[in-house]
Amino acid sequence: MPLPSYQTAGAAGFDLAASADLTVEPGRIALVPTGLVIEVPAGHCLGIFARSSTPLKRGLVVANGVGVVDSDYCGPEDEIRIQVLNVTDRPVAIRRGDRLAQGLILPFVRADWREGEAPARPTRGGFGSTG
Repeated sequence: MPLPSYQTAGAAGFDLAASADLTVEPGRIALVPTGLVIEVPAGHCLGIFARSSTPLKRGLVVANGVGVVDSDYCGPEDEIRIQVLNVTDRPVAIRRGDRLAQGLILPFVRADWREGEAPARPTRGGFGSTG
């Protein structure tokens, strides 16, 4: 299998491809192997997002919305797998080399949690409260 690659000069994400053939039955979730162990830099995570064409052309979505891979998930057996959900009413065949998702290396900030008083700001509402 070739290493992941960016398909254009402006691409934010690199493609993640299946390293084995498998079939995902209708309404089922499958873990698609990539054959990759990725050492993500400290202070970053790997986000696994669907490629825009995967739901439209294949009927597969990233089952957990966005996969998050921590920087300490990089042992020899910590293979990156793409969790996909078949949203169609037919089996979907995946072939070795099929590009199903894209990965983005993203910086993050960890929260410093402290118990405190209730915020003095007014409640906004949420879930459509601004129209």
